[in-house]
Amino acid sequence: MFQRLFGRERSANRAITESLYASIVAAARQPPFYSDWNVPDTPLGRFEMLSLHMFLFQHRMHGETGASQELAQILIDDFFEDVDHSLRELGIGDLGIPKRMKKLARMYYGRTAAYDDALGRNDRETLRAALMRNIRPDAEVWPEGARLADYVIVAVEVLAAQDSDAIRGGSISFPAPAAA
Repeated sequence: MFQRLFGRERSANRAITESLYASIVAAARQPPFYSDWNVPDTPLGRFEMLSLHMFLFQHRMHGETGASQELAQILIDDFFEDVDHSLRELGIGDLGIPKRMKKLARMYYGRTAAYDDALGRNDRETLRAALMRNIRPDAEVWPEGARLADYVIVAVEVLAAQDSDAIRGGSISFPAPAAA
């Protein structure tokens, strides 16, 4: 039992979650989002893209049980731990972290509900509007929002086609923005 808790199995599990989280972060940081699709290259813009890709991962894992469900929970915990760390790097003090974390958690869950609703109704226009409202609230028009909505739809399909065992083994692939 101690071998499982403190030994190789725990290290192997951590390697899997780190690999998956690294893939999610890499997908969120793909340069075309920022250079071609006018996603703001700011801390908030990067939070939005990381939130979107975390949503895509969680959407893929939804409905699975056992190890897949545990993995999804670990990754959402890692996501919020990463957000906490990023706030600290931005100079937010210990007293301001809880308030901001609550706000960012509400933002994340609000966004995921909107994206999930739009995907569940197969409503590309509602998805585009939700993406614009969250990622470019400062813009009256955001033509690239339609491209991002298409990307999300393609990503859902690409992720759905990936084997659950491979994902539980630490391997996941997101499409390139140009593929949408």
